[in-house]
Amino acid sequence: MIEIAVIHESPKVTEASKEFLVEIRSRGFTAYYIRPSKLNSFLDNGIEFNYAGKKLSLDGGIVRNFGFLITTEQLMKRVGVLEGMVESGICLINKPRAMMLARDKFSSLMKLKRNGIPIPPTALVEDPFEAMRLTERWGEVVVKPIVGSLGLGAIRASDPDIVFRVAKAILSINQPVYIQKYVKKPNRDIRSFVIGRRLLGSIYRIAQTSWKTNVAQGASVQVLNPSRDLEEMSIKIAEIMGLDYAGIDIVEDEEEGYKVLEVNGAPLWKGFVTATKISPVKYIVDYLVQKIKK
Repeated sequence: MIEIAVIHESPKVTEASKEFLVEIRSRGFTAYYIRPSKLNSFLDNGIEFNYAGKKLSLDGGIVRNFGFLITTEQLMKRVGVLEGMVESGICLINKPRAMMLARDKFSSLMKLKRNGIPIPPTALVEDPFEAMRLTERWGEVVVKPIVGSLGLGAIRASDPDIVFRVAKAILSINQPVYIQKYVKKPNRDIRSFVIGRRLLGSIYRIAQTSWKTNVAQGASVQVLNPSRDLEEMSIKIAEIMGLDYAGIDIVEDEEEGYKVLEVNGAPLWKGFVTATKISPVKYIVDYLVQKIKK
């Protein structure tokens, strides 16, 4: 029997993880919910993995989260153990290194830009004066956490003094300042959902009460019939990032066309399902099982 883990650092099983567990078990497979903090590796006569003191044997897993407020050392341990599982033949999606890249917004955009994907002007700085100068240069900017999701903590401003103050606050807690030129666009963005080398679908996320287009921030959703260009670009982005599945956030620049804001290696799908009536869960599990059986 195939044994598959859903890997997420949370004491409470999240709704997304529950959906995966139900889908895996509905196929007659064994499903586990695993927290990376309780996952360990031992090097003795060979390489062994255990979970909460019990030997662990898996065919595959779906990696959702390493943990949020953790130290560098904890992150290294968790990613290292998961990488060891991959090297031992356990099929994980997304791969830990690809997840780490997607988690780092700036490194993600740097890699995409090197590969010819259009992105907005973006910077990562540790000097509030530099943030202020960038605001003077770009006119209107968005300052957001380098690691984060759901639109939380993102601030839009055109006043250099306000950006200076925001930057100082961020730097005071030992975080770098991630700053991006605001893209003039319709009051919406696009979320593309890619699994394997296939675009499952795309939706518009339409701002209702603020400039933010995240569903978690109150945006409404509408299904989008993607153009060939959008489809090809979305698939290429997931491939560049090394992601087996991804949620890709794209804006329509009024002057320059599509630009990529970020790539999510563990996307949620509530808005996507509302708009398309398609749940990605079945297709992600299908893809994983196919990889396990190869």
